[in-house]
This record gives sequence, C-alpha cells and structure tokens, in this order.
Amino acid sequence: MPDPAVASPPRQDPDVIVLGAGAAGLMAAIAAGQRGRRVLVLDHANKVGKKILMSGGGHCNFTNTGTTPAQYLSSNPHFCKSALARYTPQDFIDLVDRHAIAWHEKELGQLFCDGSSKQIVRMLLDEAQAVGVQVRTHCAVQLPRAVEGGFRLETAIGTLQCASLIVATGGLSIPSLGASGFGYEIARAFGHALLPTRAGLVPLTLSGKHQERLAELSGVALDVEAGCNGTTFRNRMLITHRGLSGPAILQISSYWQPGDDLRLDLLPGRDALAWLQAQQVERPASELRTVLAEVMPRRFAQRLCEVWLASRPMRQYTPAQLHDTAALLQAWPLVASGTEGYRTAEVTLGGVDTQAVSSRTLESRHAPGLYFVGEVLDVTGWLGGYNFQWAWASGMAAGSAA
Repeated sequence: MPDPAVASPPRQDPDVIVLGAGAAGLMAAIAAGQRGRRVLVLDHANKVGKKILMSGGGHCNFTNTGTTPAQYLSSNPHFCKSALARYTPQDFIDLVDRHAIAWHEKELGQLFCDGSSKQIVRMLLDEAQAVGVQVRTHCAVQLPRAVEGGFRLETAIGTLQCASLIVATGGLSIPSLGASGFGYEIARAFGHALLPTRAGLVPLTLSGKHQERLAELSGVALDVEAGCNGTTFRNRMLITHRGLSGPAILQISSYWQPGDDLRLDLLPGRDALAWLQAQQVERPASELRTVLAEVMPRRFAQRLCEVWLASRPMRQYTPAQLHDTAALLQAWPLVASGTEGYRTAEVTLGGVDTQAVSSRTLESRHAPGLYFVGEVLDVTGWLGGYNFQWAWASGMAAGSAA
C-alpha cells in the first residue's frame, strides 16, 4: 500500500488540520471533508494507521456489535454516550460493506476482517481521497499556537494555519509504533487538565515465588473468571514466562493497580463445592489432581496441587476440607507485581480530562476550534473492538463540527 509522503505544503491553508493519521484522525478528516472543508492530516510516522494494521492479529477487530457506554472506563462515564449513540457499530459495518470488505464475528460481538487489516486502512484512505483530504506522513509538527481566526503550526512542510485543529495523536501505548505524549502537551498548553495515565489491556507480571511457581507452565492456557475491584471477566488466561496474559487478564488489567486484590475463579460457570462433592461420591478413589486435570490443563492441575492444594483420594477429604478447596478454586489469589507497561499495552488509561471538552462536538471549552478525539482523551474501552468504535464515533463527532 503506497503511503502518503511529505510533499510541498498545500497551495492554500486548510480549514481543518488533523494531527494523527490513525483510526480517529482519519475518521475525523473524512467527516470534515464530507462537509466541504479543506482538510490536511499530518503524522510524524512513516505510514498511516499503524495500530489498525497490527490489530486483531493483522485482521483488525474493527468494532463490537455489543457496544454501549458500559464498556468504557472514564472519570466521566457519561462523556462517551453522545458520540457512541450518533455513530454506531452498524454505521461502520455499513461503510465496510460498501467497500466489499468481507468480515466475520469471532466471539462476544467482535468483528474482524476475513482478509487483512490493510483493507480497513485502504478504505479510510479511499474515503478521505474521495472528499479531497490530503495526508502527509513523515511530517514533524511543533506545538501549535493560537492566532486570530484559528491556529498556527510550524511543520516539516512549512508554516500552516487553520481554523480548526483536531488532536488525534493517541496515547502512550506501543511506543515502537510512534506513540508519544504530544497530544497531552497540546492539551496542557491550552489549559486542559490531564488525568494520570497508565497502561491498559496489558499483561500482568509476577515476581519472586509467585513467578517461580508458574514459570515452568509458560504457554499453558485455561478458561478463568478474573475479578478485581468489583469487576469480573470470563475468558482465557495464558501463563507466560514473565507472568499472565490472555483476554481475561488483559481485560482485568485496566481495573487493577499495584496492591489491588486480584482473584481468579478456576472453575468458571461451576459451583465448585457442589462439583467436588459430586466427584467425591462418584470417584472416591481418584486423587484431586486427577479430577481437576479433567476440567483444566493437566500441568496446571498438578502445580495447583503441589503448591496450593494437598492432593489425596477424594474419599479422604472432610466436608470442611472440601469447602476450603472449593473456596480456593473459585477465588485463587494472584499477587501481580506490575504490568508489561506501555511497550505491549493496547491502550492508555487516563489522558485529557473530559470535563473541559464538549461531549457532543469534542471541542475544547478552553480554546474554540480545538478538538480532541480517540485515545488521547480519558475514555478507554474494553478489549474486543470497543476502542476502535470509540475512535470512529469520536472522530465522526469532531469532524462533523470542525
């Protein structure tokens, strides 16, 4: 796919400049261009849509049919409602269908391209080109300044001025793709408060004896329900050489901070005590580790019994011991030491405080004509296409107003 490269500056200043050629930025540019606005998208990276390209294992989990505001974390949980209501998953599906991109539902409402993520990037670039949007990559930008009638930017293609400036620079996650805190710098320069940022949708790390006990099981995966601070997710957990990953762990990581209690139900969907009691009646001579190995990976069951549970024939367990065993299986305590950080995090939690941003237009309340969209804002979705849907919806909201 050819990438837009640095060229001479536009013959006349654009009406709208979008900083960031990712999902939210391209959608904002398309929406503004459809209104007849002259739009220029600038990105310092060497190609557009890098996160789109890598997402979903190269198949782009481009939305989730079950999207509601409940799947988003924000200090202002009502903020995302307006944009999400006005640009829905079906709206994006319709766009994908118009471009004849084949897709499928994997699980839990998650939609993926049958082919490559490149199809979504190509679709966005085609939509942008159709409405006259210009895109420049390899284009460094200095901190914008407010001037009469808009904003002035010093860039790699010269000095530019615009009436509307849309900040779609993303968060801090995956710096190898070009992530930076530039959007936060812009927000701060125009008087916006920033909420503390941290890695979200990220593997958890273990240390000391906790890591030693599981290190040999790297690669083992099992179904669990992970719980922290009143929130639970049921999905797969993957043991790694450094800690834990897999969808259940990535999801709960957004709700966990160091020191928080984290517990895993190792028999999700079952009443552990009733199940153990039934096993005791039906298979009194079988050892606990043998029984557990039929509902979870054998190596994991073995280690569980070596470290956390004493394994003996089922008939030898007293009612109290069975109760204690069931309690541990349904609330296995996990002491995580940290996360893998922004290096592998799919999203950044926190960011630009939404209190000073219009929920309808995404416009700054401090600087008319300045807009913030996508991950740079304090709005973070669950794993499974929700963050792309926020990118499309917030980009459309800003582009329809800028």
